[in-house]
Amino acid sequence: MRHTISILVENKFGVLARIAGLFSGRGFNIETLNVGPMLDDKLSRITATIIGDDAALDQAIKQVYKLVNVVEVTEFSSGQATERELVMIKVTASAGQRSEVMQICDIFRAKIIDVAQDTLNIEMTGNANKVKAFLNLIEPYGVVEMSRTGNLALKRG
Repeated sequence: MRHTISILVENKFGVLARIAGLFSGRGFNIETLNVGPMLDDKLSRITATIIGDDAALDQAIKQVYKLVNVVEVTEFSSGQATERELVMIKVTASAGQRSEVMQICDIFRAKIIDVAQDTLNIEMTGNANKVKAFLNLIEPYGVVEMSRTGNLALKRG
C-alpha cells in the first residue's frame, strides 16, 4: 500500500540519511522523496511516498519519532491532504507538431518554459494521475529528457 508521510525535522546534516536508512532498513521502498527548508531555515520538511503494509509503517513512524532531530511526523490517509508533483520535460517538436503539443499543454495547464528549434521544455504540476495522463499523451512526440519531483503534500483544512 502507498503512504504519504510528512516529517518536520531540524535542518541539520545527516537527518535525511538517518530517516531514509530507517525506512529502507525495515524493507520499505521509498517511491518519492522531497526535502526543502521551511520559512525559518532551522527546520525542513521531508515528504516521502512509501510503499509497505500498515502495521509495519506504524512501527516505523514510532521509530522515526524517536530520532533526535525529528519535530513532527504526519501520515496522510487517503483524501486527507492536497498532493502535487512537478514535472519538467524536454520534448522534440518540429514546427508542424508544435501546435499539437501546445494544445496538450493547454488542456493540462502546463507551461512551455523554453523553445528551441527542435525541442520544447515544458513544466506541469498536478496530482500523480494528472502527471501520468500528461506523460502518456506527450510521450509519442519524443521525450528527450525529463525531471520529476515526486509527491509534495499538505494537510487539508
